[in-house]
Amino acid sequence: MDARPWTWRRASTSDAAGNQCVEVRWTGYRVLVRDSVRSDGEHLALAPGAWQTFLNALHTPHLHE
Repeated sequence: MDARPWTWRRASTSDAAGNQCVEVRWTGYRVLVRDSVRSDGEHLALAPGAWQTFLNALHTPHLHE
């Protein structure tokens, strides 16, 4: 995670136009997640532990079947 607070980071799997991806931002207390197409819209705020659980689930092979 980027150590600089309030910097939005775009997913590396985004297409060239910036579509079909999410952006995340570390605030120091929460991880914010938003749709890159609706950057001025709502965002999801997660506790760091919840974010880590989500990332771990993405890397669990049986969840992708």
